[in-house]
Amino acid sequence: MKTKVKKIAENPKLREAVHSMKPTRTIWGFLGVVLFFIVPEVIAFLWGGEITQFATQALVHADSAALKAYYNALIFLFEDGGSWVNLGIGIGFLVWLFR
Repeated sequence: MKTKVKKIAENPKLREAVHSMKPTRTIWGFLGVVLFFIVPEVIAFLWGGEITQFATQALVHADSAALKAYYNALIFLFEDGGSWVNLGIGIGFLVWLFR
């Protein structure tokens, strides 16, 4: 099994494919990772309970289907607080970006 994994890791086509997926080192790549992976998780850790409480109360008074869908999405996203897995993935992407 170890030899098979080692052969796969040393495959030049696989290395080329992984290298082609890596984003370029720009401010946009950094901001993209920070804004889409790290900031939402930090917000969820800090204010997840308050956001969920607000959305639950506002859901009762929502009069359109679009507002109900919006508040349900907020509840779904923030009811469990932040995710250490997603935060770890974001930090991993940052390391991969600048490595």
